Amino acid sequence: MAMLYTDGHSLQRSPFMSASESPIIEVRNLVKRFKHVEAVKGVSFSIPKGVCFGLLGPNGAGKTTTIEMMEGITRPDSGEILYKGTSNNPHFKQEAGIQFQSTSLMDYLTVREVLELFASFYKKPVPLEPLIHRCHLGEFPDQPAAKLSGGQRQRLLLALALINDPDIIFLDEPTTGLDPQSRRNFWKLITEIKQQGKTVVLTTHYMDEAEQLCDQLIIVDRGQIIAEGSPEQLLKTHFEQVFVCLNKHDLPAHLQEQMVDEGPNGQWVIETTSVENTLQDLIRQGVPLSSLQVRTPTLDDLFLKLTGHSLRE
Repeated sequence: MAMLYTDGHSLQRSPFMSASESPIIEVRNLVKRFKHVEAVKGVSFSIPKGVCFGLLGPNGAGKTTTIEMMEGITRPDSGEILYKGTSNNPHFKQEAGIQFQSTSLMDYLTVREVLELFASFYKKPVPLEPLIHRCHLGEFPDQPAAKLSGGQRQRLLLALALINDPDIIFLDEPTTGLDPQSRRNFWKLITEIKQQGKTVVLTTHYMDEAEQLCDQLIIVDRGQIIAEGSPEQLLKTHFEQVFVCLNKHDLPAHLQEQMVDEGPNGQWVIETTSVENTLQDLIRQGVPLSSLQVRTPTLDDLFLKLTGHSLRE
């Protein structure tokens, strides 16, 4: 059952929303405490229809708690959640799809039987054969769920989240633990879902995943939103420079004092607004450039800049 709560506060429009847009879901002043820990501290945002909206942050930042309150799984201590403009919207249960961070399946059932079981929970489930094809389950529909690989299992869980043809889909760290190829295959599926006009709410601690998939996102740390916008907007707002990277042993000691250290086995990083001028300076000083790399800022760089610690931590 979808449980949405209100504390009587008026909603403020998110900076993501234009004046003419009607958000599919709105969150206002959401608070959740566990004993002496305030996991979510007054979070507010709105999600437009038809976008991939990301909640980005490290483990323990409050992402899963926030999304579970939005799903109706966890009851907030205070705050307000509206689905299509209404709290306690009776249609939410049938119109939302959820892929949890951890889900137990009936291992003695086949993939097709699991899909049939979940389809029975909804008034208007989608036909199973197109769904099996869409989520690339066609090679093993009669295989027991217990024997699926990590990537196969995640595709099945995605199919379960789509089985009711939802308007909004919640994906809580869906690619954690997958190998790089399986992750990219899953990204492709999410992109295809978004192209069909669905709204996707994604939590992740992978910066490349957020940059690849999210139209808009909030960055969460210690239960608070510390930045919000599209990935492009956020990086453009906070960075004017690019990074020139060199292996540590290539730089003389007197130059290392001007660099940013990326760790004991990493590189020295030069922040610059002119790659050409920086390269000319390095060449004049006889610095070998065989290890040189030039990269643009990432969301991990942004997180480090805003919080002082890495997103991966």
